[in-house]
Amino acid sequence: MSHVEALKAVFPLLDGKDLASCMRVCKLWREIAGDDYYWKCLCAKRWPSICKRPMLSSFTYHKLYLTFYKRQRHRSFRPPRLSFQDLEFYIDIWAEETVIFSEVVPGPVLRRGIENPPPGISDMLKFHLQGTDLKMSIPAEPRFTVPLCQTVSVSVLVSRKDTNKIACIIGKSLFDYVDRSAYRALAFDYLNFSPDYPFTSVIRAWVSLLFMESGNDAVIDVFGVVLDFCDAANSEEEVLWILDMLDWK
Repeated sequence: MSHVEALKAVFPLLDGKDLASCMRVCKLWREIAGDDYYWKCLCAKRWPSICKRPMLSSFTYHKLYLTFYKRQRHRSFRPPRLSFQDLEFYIDIWAEETVIFSEVVPGPVLRRGIENPPPGISDMLKFHLQGTDLKMSIPAEPRFTVPLCQTVSVSVLVSRKDTNKIACIIGKSLFDYVDRSAYRALAFDYLNFSPDYPFTSVIRAWVSLLFMESGNDAVIDVFGVVLDFCDAANSEEEVLWILDMLDWK
């Protein structure tokens, strides 16, 4: 049996990953392993029905297999169409009907985050704020306390300078969960997307009140506010794409 005949006997026994590796050995191996017959055999194991019709002229079984044999776990994003420089956020927090926090926050300020957390915060909060994911956060200046016996709610609007439009991120949602182990009170709302994106999945916007141990279990001592879309977006590009898809008015 010649060298070429041996390769032709072995290659049909290989899986797609090994057959693709063989194509990188040398020109001869590439020519033999690139025979679409071997790739049709692999496609027939994975998608038998597609081999019942002639392959489209613009496609080969080799290309079909390499394109679809496994899910693409990461896709690069096109550059977002807006930046934090274009944005301004309006954050209001109420205790019952009394406003206890109200700020207009430029996009770059929210993007920069809390650069100098106060001394004495928990290690868990330090780890959270120093993580690699995008943290849209601002310090609460001045700091404020929230009585846990009161109903506390938040609303967040955002405007964009490039189009002079406004969108709602959070209508008026309650901080209905206080995680004392993580030193965060949490509220969320579902984002409203433009009709231009009818198949966008449900995504929540979260607002967290970051607090410190005050020695009084009846109140929380708030030093910072965080906005995120952690269900779906962790990087700056992902966050900007989500914001761009909102229902701007």
